[in-house]
Amino acid sequence: MKTPLLQFTSRGIYCEEARVYLDPWKPVDKAIISHGHADHSRWGHKQYITHHRNVPIIKHRLGDVIITSKEWGETFSINGVKFSLHPAGHIIGSSQIRVEYKGEVWVFTGDYKLEDDGVATPYENIKCHTFITECTFGLPAFLWTPQKEVFNDINNWWAENKANGQTSILFGYSLGKAQRLLKHLDPSIGKIYTHGAVENMTEVLRSLVAFPKTELITRDTKKEAIKGNIVIAPPSTHGSTWIRKMTPFLTASASGWMAFRGARRRRAIDKGFVLSDHCDWSELLTAIKDTGAQKIICTHGYTEIFSKYLRGLGYDARTEETQYEGELAELNTSETSTLSV
Repeated sequence: MKTPLLQFTSRGIYCEEARVYLDPWKPVDKAIISHGHADHSRWGHKQYITHHRNVPIIKHRLGDVIITSKEWGETFSINGVKFSLHPAGHIIGSSQIRVEYKGEVWVFTGDYKLEDDGVATPYENIKCHTFITECTFGLPAFLWTPQKEVFNDINNWWAENKANGQTSILFGYSLGKAQRLLKHLDPSIGKIYTHGAVENMTEVLRSLVAFPKTELITRDTKKEAIKGNIVIAPPSTHGSTWIRKMTPFLTASASGWMAFRGARRRRAIDKGFVLSDHCDWSELLTAIKDTGAQKIICTHGYTEIFSKYLRGLGYDARTEETQYEGELAELNTSETSTLSV
């Protein structure tokens, strides 16, 4: 029986011909990395290969590791296997990984979305025979509103809170969501304050994208200075002592999970904005159709439901277990374990 070009192993997605892994979750000799989120870019590999926009992110998060950078569409060969990176549209520097060997083409998406958010390089469709896709939001209930409307709602919420003398606290994970929020906030309403994890990551990325001015909250920041303005913070700060000194405030979460009824209530959030860095149901189906692939592998999210639906459409679809978390990575608390600011 022919060995698949890419295999799902205990260490990660493995290309035996090239002896290289894609987004492995255990330490390996050589890893091609799709993007900088912690569930896809882990510490301990001997060599990292990624897009050049992802290099500063990996170094910020993992330290002085050995990295080789590539440009979009640049073909590089490893033991006769051709690889190239293509925009995934998920966050800054996020890539799909195209793998070609003896005329057979596979594409591993990592995480991706089709809507151009004005921050990440927009998604590029790649033709292939086998398409490895996430399905974080692989249910028909998930259908995103265009982001322009969402940001109008966010800015109106902030302006209303300011008029009422309340501080607006908006939660979004420090890499990706926070920068997307910053890019589209209206600074004419007031000042934008940030938690240290958000500020540090944004500073790493300012050379790549133009963001509005932000103010880091420190121990010396006065509550009176913050009042009526907006604060961008990781979700893990919700309910912390760090946040209590900002009263009176209202909280909001920007996440695809806000599409679920009750999600805002369960998280004790005052307001929910449906904004995801992943594909919704229709985008997943569009992306799959446009690749021309007949073999679809679903890696994380609603894998069983989504792959069953695809089989009903005539695709050769199956699931594979991975350690990728999708938008659940928003809840990762490691980046805010020390709230020293």
